[in-house]
Amino acid sequence: MNSMLRKSVLGVAGLAFTGGLFAGPVAAHADVTPVKTGPVAAVVQADKPDTSKLLPHGAPSNQSTIELNDEQVGNVKAIIAATKKAGMDERAAVVSIATALQESKLENLGHLGDRNDHDSQGLFQQRPSSGWGTVEQITDPEYATLAFLKGLKQVDGWQDMPLTQAAQTVQVSAYPDHYAQWEQQAADLVAEHWAS
Repeated sequence: MNSMLRKSVLGVAGLAFTGGLFAGPVAAHADVTPVKTGPVAAVVQADKPDTSKLLPHGAPSNQSTIELNDEQVGNVKAIIAATKKAGMDERAAVVSIATALQESKLENLGHLGDRNDHDSQGLFQQRPSSGWGTVEQITDPEYATLAFLKGLKQVDGWQDMPLTQAAQTVQVSAYPDHYAQWEQQAADLVAEHWAS
């Protein structure tokens, strides 16, 4: 064997040996317990809300949907967090998000000038002149959601009503049936973000 080849072989063998020494003790103490994917997958599924809770009446026909930007997704998460803070369940979040989809497309709207419906503002288009709070309050997603949920809690049997009836009882909209078109997207958003 020529000396150049011999040095190369010994060099590679030395690297392998040295690597083995360094990797050996670490590998010996590493946790090599097999990961069981079955139960993990079941846990992830268990964290997602049950569809029957989100859509107890099923989704009405003629559903609408919009693509959401980061701000709108942030507002979805704020509505869900406020719903949890109020001690209410996933269905309340669906009603809230569907209402905000109809009222503002989940955008925290300020005063829109001539396009404004009176003094309606925020995610739920609540009006300071109707006692919902100050402009600063109703344009805060948490406050606005808690105010909406406070109204929802006062509706006897809201849990058993069709979404559009529950939302309309709180909102008193000129278009009472329009909330229903957002029920499926609201349920999908709650299913996606409830555990996050």
